[in-house]
Amino acid sequence: MQWTERLNERWRAVRFLAVEAGAAVVSLCFLVVGLVIGAVLILIVGWLAVPAYVRALRWWAGRARVRAGRYTGTVVGERYPQITDHPGFDDLRRLLTAQSTRRDFAWVAVHSIAALTAGLLAIGLPAAALNSLAIPFYWWALPPDEPVSSIYPVTSWWGAAPMPLVAVGYVLLGWWTIPAMARGISGLASRLLAPRRETELSERVSALTASRAAALDAHAAELRRIERDLHDGAQNRLVAVVMMLGLAERSLRVDPDQALPQLLRAQDAASDALSELRTLVHDIYPPILDELGLGGAVSALAGRCTVPCVLDVDGLRRAPAAVEAAAYFVVAEALTNVVKHSGAERVQLTIGTRDDAAGATMVIDVLDDGHGGAVETAGSGLAGIRRRVAAFEGTMTVQSPLGGPTRLEVTLPCGF
Repeated sequence: MQWTERLNERWRAVRFLAVEAGAAVVSLCFLVVGLVIGAVLILIVGWLAVPAYVRALRWWAGRARVRAGRYTGTVVGERYPQITDHPGFDDLRRLLTAQSTRRDFAWVAVHSIAALTAGLLAIGLPAAALNSLAIPFYWWALPPDEPVSSIYPVTSWWGAAPMPLVAVGYVLLGWWTIPAMARGISGLASRLLAPRRETELSERVSALTASRAAALDAHAAELRRIERDLHDGAQNRLVAVVMMLGLAERSLRVDPDQALPQLLRAQDAASDALSELRTLVHDIYPPILDELGLGGAVSALAGRCTVPCVLDVDGLRRAPAAVEAAAYFVVAEALTNVVKHSGAERVQLTIGTRDDAAGATMVIDVLDDGHGGAVETAGSGLAGIRRRVAAFEGTMTVQSPLGGPTRLEVTLPCGF
């Protein structure tokens, strides 16, 4: 039984190395393409090719993690910074020089040589052993000027006699080296592709720095919005109230009969100002979140939406108040965009909580059947959503081909 297990182990290692040899050819292509892109970075076309190349490189490195994990029985982790939909030059430069990109590129460079060599040896050693065993049976059939070549030319029975011993040598060499090469190639993937502790800490610090900057930007934008709403709305109405009261006071002194209509107008203006102040306070933190939770709050948003909205919150769990408030405003802005710009006749809103290795994550999915073509620009609703999501180290993806449909997907970590 033990010998059977060892044979199965060797056969498994041969198959793994054979697959890796074929994959090494693809890695060599990635290496060549990467070098070409690096050579043309002096041109704009080189920078335009960076996101597509990095996405493909990440996918190929992910396949290598799967193969290595399947062979070793372990999980090879991964951690990548997000690739934005419309990256600027600074985003492309950071993406190209990121530790994860350098790590993946180093892997394809080493893998293209090491895996191909190991795979050829894994196939060649058993083939050489079989050939050495067969040499005594056919060496004599070859022309004298083209003898069989093994580790030496075989031109006689005396030269053919030791070939079985040579075959045994090949078998012993393969018996010990093939599993070692398989472990080496899988270990190479685990070592090069798994994020290091220092890298994880560095990326975490970078992510926290970026999220802090995004939080400050979101906070500043929110303060500007509140100041603008106060200045353009409630403040102007209160000024009007003061003016109307002044006119009413003058009327009381000169013509008391005219004072009552002016007081009624002042009362109406004060009521409007109070209503706007309540709306402003509601927009800072909706009280409905405390009363009904996020599910009830977004149900109210969906009910007020002029486009028929189908809501699914079955998989939603409670989250910290800050996360629920961010999710509420994301949904509110997304539905506003649908009403104003999409021309949709129906919108599907799904909110749920997903558990993974990083913890609980809230996932918001907004799908409408509008004409599509949504573009994220500075000052747009989508830009505001991304700024709010980035403050929580969340992600936002938009798929909006011309002709529709448009899908907005937002993830918000719940571990805050």
